[in-house]
Parts: sequence; C-alpha cells; structure tokens
Amino acid sequence: MPYSATYIVTGKPYKTVSDLFETRRLRVLLPRPLLGPLDYACGQELLAGDSPLKTGDFVRVPLAGRKEIGVVWADGNHEEEGDLLPLEKLKPIQQRLSLPPLPDTLCRFIDWVADYTLTQPGAVLKMAMSVPRAVEEMPRRTLYVGGGSLPSKMTDARRAVLAVAADGRARSVQDFARRADVSASVVRGLVKAESLLPIQVAGDDDFPVPDGFRHGPALSNDQTAAALALREGVQQGAFAVYLLEGVTGSGKTEVYFEAIAEAIRATTGQVMVLLPEIALTSQWLDRFRERFGEAPVVWHSDLTLAQRRRAWMAVASGQARVVVGARSALFLPFAELSLIVVDEEHSPTYKQEEGVMYNARDMAVVRGKMSACAVVLASATPSLETLINAQSEKYHWLYLGERHGEAVLPDIEAIDMRKMKMPAGQWLSPPLVDALGAGLEKGEQSLLYLNRRGYAPLTLCRSCGHRFECASCSAWLVEHRHKHQLMCHHCGYHTTMPDKCPSCEAEDSLAACGPGVERLAEEVERLWPEARVAIMASDVMGHPERARQMIRQITDHEVDIIIGTQIVTKGYHFPALTLVGVIDADLGLGGGDPRAAERTFQQLEQVAGRAGRAEKPGRVFLQSYMPDHPVMAALIAGERDAFYEQEAESRERQGMPPFGKLVGLILSGADMAKVADAARHFVRYAPRDPRIQVLGPVPAPLARLRDRHRYRILLKAEKGINVQKVLSHWQKTAPKMKGVRLQIDVDPHSFY
Repeated sequence: MPYSATYIVTGKPYKTVSDLFETRRLRVLLPRPLLGPLDYACGQELLAGDSPLKTGDFVRVPLAGRKEIGVVWADGNHEEEGDLLPLEKLKPIQQRLSLPPLPDTLCRFIDWVADYTLTQPGAVLKMAMSVPRAVEEMPRRTLYVGGGSLPSKMTDARRAVLAVAADGRARSVQDFARRADVSASVVRGLVKAESLLPIQVAGDDDFPVPDGFRHGPALSNDQTAAALALREGVQQGAFAVYLLEGVTGSGKTEVYFEAIAEAIRATTGQVMVLLPEIALTSQWLDRFRERFGEAPVVWHSDLTLAQRRRAWMAVASGQARVVVGARSALFLPFAELSLIVVDEEHSPTYKQEEGVMYNARDMAVVRGKMSACAVVLASATPSLETLINAQSEKYHWLYLGERHGEAVLPDIEAIDMRKMKMPAGQWLSPPLVDALGAGLEKGEQSLLYLNRRGYAPLTLCRSCGHRFECASCSAWLVEHRHKHQLMCHHCGYHTTMPDKCPSCEAEDSLAACGPGVERLAEEVERLWPEARVAIMASDVMGHPERARQMIRQITDHEVDIIIGTQIVTKGYHFPALTLVGVIDADLGLGGGDPRAAERTFQQLEQVAGRAGRAEKPGRVFLQSYMPDHPVMAALIAGERDAFYEQEAESRERQGMPPFGKLVGLILSGADMAKVADAARHFVRYAPRDPRIQVLGPVPAPLARLRDRHRYRILLKAEKGINVQKVLSHWQKTAPKMKGVRLQIDVDPHSFY
C-alpha cells in the first residue's frame, strides 16, 4: 500500500479527479549513490484512471541522456518552494513499468538503513533492485490446462495427470509430471492427444509451496516448549524478537521449523530465513526439503540472472512463501512478512564490509519491527549484544540446554604448545597425532580446524629475505600450492608461483612460512597415506554444487579426516565425527579488535560442537600457546556464562558496544601524503563533547587496499549519543577533501 496517498503519494492529497489532470511534480529515487530522490514531471496520462501512479511504483525516467529505472518515492511539493526548479523545466517520467510496486515497509526500511548507515538512499535502493533490466521483459512460455477432449486410450498415469488438471491451473509439463508422479512423456502424450491445451503466458513458473501440515520429527520437552512459544509468536502477528539459544546439536533448527510451518499454514504471509553462508548450506536445504516436502526459494550471489529474476518476482507477488538467503535477502520486496529467522545470528559474515556497511542481524530486527512480525535469532553462541537484550527482557529468551537424543557434549582439553618440542615443518602435536591415529583405527572421522586458507600465509627468499607482497595492498601473498599461485585474500590479485626469487634470482630459495590448510593436509597425508582427506575452505568448495558433493561424501563417511577453515563452524552435522583438533587456537586473539575474545570463543565452541553429535562421544583438543587465557579456560571448564559475564564487564568498563557506541571512519585515496593531510585536517573539525572520544587519525592496519592508501579514525560515544546526527554535522562543517574518500562504518566489526 502507498504511504498515505489519496490518489498519489505522501504529501499533498488530491481529492478530486480533476486535480489529477494536471502535470504534477514527483520525486523519483534511482538506484545510484546520488544525493537523494530527484524531481520529475508526471503527466495526466500516468495520474488519471483507476490506478494512478503511487509511491513504490517502478518508472522509467531520463537521466544525463540515458533511460534509467527508478521508484516513485514521494510527492514533489517541498516546503522550501523557492529551491524548486520550475515544473515546466523538469524532465518527464516516461513510462510506468508493469511490476509490483515496492511495499511501503521496504520503502521505509530503505530510508531507515540509509539514515542509520549514513549512506545515500539510492545506494540502498540498488540492493532492493538487484535484478537490473531482467525485470523489464518477462519471458513468454507455453503452459497447459485441462479442458480438452479425453484421450482415446486411458491409463492410470493419464488419469493422475487429468486429476491434477481438474483445478484449472496452467502448468508446465514438468509441473504436471511432478504433481501426478508420472514421467514427462505421459504429459506430452496428453498434449499430443489435445487433452491438455496450450496457452501462452508471460512470466516464470510458480515455485512449489512447502507443506506446513507435514509432521516433523518428535521433539524433546524443551524443544516442544520453545516451538510452542514461536508458533504463538507467529499467530499473534505482532513484532517480537526471540533468542533461540541452545548448545550445539540441541535441535534449534527443528524448533524454528515449527514456527515456519505455522507461518506456511496461514493463507498469506511470507518467511525470510537468513543463513551466514547460503551457497554452502546444502545440508540445511536437504533438511528443509525433508521436513516440508519442497525446497524453499533460494537467494544468493551464485544464482543466474534468470534465477534471480524468477525469485525476485515471486517474492514481490507474494507467491514465494519461504525464502532462504544470504544477507542481501533482507532487501527483497516481500509483499507480507510474517516471520524472519536469522540462523547462526552471531556470525561475522552478516556484517557487510563494503558499500552500504550494515549488520544483517540488526537490520533484520528493524525490518521485523516495520513488518510487525516475529523475528527469531538462533545460535549456540549468541553475540553479546543479543544476549544482553535477552537478559534485559527486550527479547524473549528460549534455551535448549541438552543435545538432542543420546548425544552428549564433547570433552575439551588444551595442549600446551610451549611444552611441545615440535620438529620444523610439523604442526600436529604428539597427543593430537595419537588421537588421530586411534580414530582412524576405530573407523571414526576427525576434523582439524585452522582458519588459514591456502598452503602458507607468507613466502620468503632464504637468500635475500625478499617477501612476496601484494602489488595493490599492504598484505602478504598467500601461497596456494594446489593452484601453483600466490594470492591476495583482500583484493583477489594472484600470480604464478615463480621458480626463483624475483629480487636476487636465487633458485630453490623460496620458503613457505607458517601453515595453511593445504600444508596441514600435506602433513596428514605424510603421516597416514591411506587416509581419505578432504579440505573444507571457501576457495575449494565455494560453489554450491561442489559444497553439496563434499558434504555428501563426508556424511556418507567417504572421508576420514576433514581439514577446514571457519566454514566448518556453520552448523554441519557429521554423525561419524568424534574428534576435533584446533591447530592454532590463539589465532584470533591478537590485534585491536574489541570483539576478539568473543569471536574466538564462538568459533572454538562452534567447531568443538561438530564432535560427538551422534551416539559416539566426542573429544576436542585445543593446541594453544596461551592455555591459561580466559577464552581457553572457559571452553575447557564449560563455563560459558562466566565467560560472557566477564566479557560484558570488560566491555562496559571500556564503554564499548553494546554499552557504548563505536563508529569507524576510513579516509582513502591514491596519494598517501594527501590522505594523511586530509585525515589530520578532518579531525580538527571533530565534535567537542565530553561524552565523545575521537581516536586517531592513524594509518589503518591494512594501510593500502586496492591501490588506495588508508587512514583510520574511531569515534567512541556514550550510548545515549545520536552518532548519526553528530557525524552528519561533522561532515557538513569540515571542508571537502578532493581526491579523498570518506567511508563511515557505524558499529564496525572489522578493524583492518
């Protein structure tokens, strides 16, 4: 529905049809990082009739000699009439597109995100219009309906097809075959016999609707109580946030599946499920299909343009009842949301670090509030922000404290690497080697976790000390031995591994420093040549089909030892896996990230949770040079509550989120001296307020990224401060910085 229009949009209402027969001024937002909506003239041919142009409608407008697609955003009558270009000088809206309008809730959400992140609304709209040009021309295709003559020869298979056709709906050959449970040749035979009649339609096939009445698996008492609370939340049709917390393997997914079933059973309403790595979650999709009989509509960056168009249109029309996607699914044009689920809500991948910098978990809560629907945040290791909201009863807190069925939590112990005498080039400690060997003898699976892709994080020359660095970033090139490449994990630059040092030309002098997962696999294969080894890393299994194949191989026990990066922490269930070894448990504890301890705890708790998820008990070994660190101590003792309490006290003492506000400002440019000077000059105009601290400027830890030099400033403020208002004023008062770009990250999660 439009915001508050009588005949058109917000602003001045037009009470009579004659008022509409004038050229009017409308504001159109384009999916570009402009200042905001632009004024256009709208003629009477678009204003009159039964369906006058309104807020949210897609239109084609001229811009700088090109034709652009935008969205009607508001009435063009501003209060500051003196600043308006005369109506007769405005360019006209050329065409209204036959697309479902953006819902009012999405329009308001776009404005809210733009205001919160201090970015232009056009940049946010671009994420909502993520199918450019594909929405302009809908494909035409042939479907079939019943109503023709009966075939001369009738079979049981043909009767089944005609029974499906009795409802009068137009369907494709494949849809008839699937619903009647027959082969496609049976349907084609009925088409040839003119029992099914062809019709030409525009658009794509409807997505199958999951069955909300199918029964799921038996739930435990705790699961049943949590599921009941979520079902009631969906039934109420009002905004409420639920933290669904449960130990790894406690069955959280089956619980929120009950809420999804409740939403599907309603005649209207849509469900959005956000997953941290949608392209890699084949196990989740298989579980959904088993539970509901059909797959959900999927949304992620690996879809083809045609697949994205089909999904986008199905969401906009309301036909797509359940959509599972990555963080960008937040900006799909849902006609009527009734439930939002954010699985693994603690995952750092929900934070978008480029362009519009937002946290999808937080924005999901905002969108849920605007849509007046229930929001479920699920995790075994909730973020501190979410936990604080649950403790203060801002969120409803549902807790599952035991693993489902006979499974029990694994035993965790630390291996003090300071006491281990390790040979050069060996990364597995003797206790872990013994445990891995014992697991192989028993026919059990093991997992080795190291959050470093590739073979080695650094390559240097033993003769002259030359280190291989990215040409565009101040970062070392990572060796990927399987591809015979050196690669930058920040900008994607890669080059062939040379045979000799490019500096001193010494041959056979290049040395790999430190381990990555490929080097770890090499050590495992040397120790157990008969073992079946698989590497789980984004560069190895990033494509959905490759991921599905690998997950199947592991689940079917065609792999003995899994070696993985943080991808393995994403909720996978491998029944035969009983041993987890963490190679460098201290890896995430360094640097200046205020969330370092929390993230390390979450990652290690999640990877530990892969062990012993079936009837066999699990063991976890943490190789650590800091076994007395509070994170390690809490994991070993199972004192999760004590860790979070200590972490909250530390953050509150320092005034860090969620007890204070933090904003990162990055100034970047091609000229390092100019960027440094601009940063120092910019800080001179910083706000003078005792409740606000401005730290910096200093060179960013990653001082050069994609050939741009970078300086960082941090704004730290008390919780009651409106940082958006402060930063807007700061930007307006500071002089323009030619050749220097300012990027603002409200509540930063990365400090590189």
